[in-house]
Amino acid sequence: MGAYILRRLLLMIPTIVGIMAISFAVIQFAPGGPVEQVIAQLTGQGDSATDRISGGGGDDPGLQSQDFGDSVTSQYRGAQGLDPEFIAKLEAQFGFDKPPLERFGLMMWNYIRFDFGESYFRSIDVIDLIIEKMPVSISLGVWILLLSYIISIPLGIKKAVSDGSRFDVWTSGLIIVAYAVPGFLVGILLIVVFAGGSFFDWFPLRGLTSDNFAELSLFGKIVDYFWHLALPLIALSLAAFATTTLLTKNSFIDEIRKQYVTTARAKGLSESQVLYRHVFRNAMLIVIAGFPGAFISAFFSGSLLIETIFSLDGLGRLGFESVIKRDYPVVFATLFIFSLMGLVVGLISDLVYTWVDPRIDFEKRDVG
Repeated sequence: MGAYILRRLLLMIPTIVGIMAISFAVIQFAPGGPVEQVIAQLTGQGDSATDRISGGGGDDPGLQSQDFGDSVTSQYRGAQGLDPEFIAKLEAQFGFDKPPLERFGLMMWNYIRFDFGESYFRSIDVIDLIIEKMPVSISLGVWILLLSYIISIPLGIKKAVSDGSRFDVWTSGLIIVAYAVPGFLVGILLIVVFAGGSFFDWFPLRGLTSDNFAELSLFGKIVDYFWHLALPLIALSLAAFATTTLLTKNSFIDEIRKQYVTTARAKGLSESQVLYRHVFRNAMLIVIAGFPGAFISAFFSGSLLIETIFSLDGLGRLGFESVIKRDYPVVFATLFIFSLMGLVVGLISDLVYTWVDPRIDFEKRDVG
């Protein structure tokens, strides 16, 4: 197993480099980079973009004292009339004065040392920005995962035991409908009905806490927290709820039909003993082993639209806004971190398989 783990760890290096290289190459052809963003502000809105790129302190008077008269036409869209020296300073500010290959190598060297630099437009370290947004994603991810497993596993077992019954048919229909409806549509419906849209005004529409959260008692804070989380969790949990339920049901049905279950029944064991002493461990293998991956999925994915609809300032919304603003340090840092976590979680899932069922040996499988 040690050799297998080492091989998987070594394979992570070219995998991450490949992901970052492809993304970096695509970005090179995407119009409207950070330099263009600043130029658009200067020529369109007239606000001082130079303050933003210099950290807001105005420490570089060279960027603010340019005569933006007619000049040589720049390669950047909308840059006509701007001093080429000013454009050159913008390129240096954002690191675009270096060749693409050199910029990519420098970025990867910094990322290997977990140095993710500073956001172009927020004047804050990228890692601090990600940490700042994580509480929302943690809240959504953890509770979605817990609800999914707490409800789906018992329901899946019940459906497997009563396979083909009226209960199984009706719940399957409801689960399939819940899985088919996009979460953001459910979120909009919940807002219209329960958050002051057209009918009831029972739940808040933005944020994880109320404005007076700090003044509330401990019990009041808990109630307020779940009061804000209720609608986003319902909108996000439907798809995960359906997937885990059907996975549990199918896994139990496969095990119930095996010979060892017939043998256990022939020995006089009750259905409860057969189900929970023998079937449960084998049937839950695939569900338990998928827990790390499900956690990461619930933690980081599928929440962009929900965070936007309910005005939750989390990682999904951060990534979307960073792409729109061409804040490349944030875009590439989040991509690197999430890719690394996904690869590590994939390895952990394999190790969980071997822990749950020692008969599984990935090292022998690789050799064969």
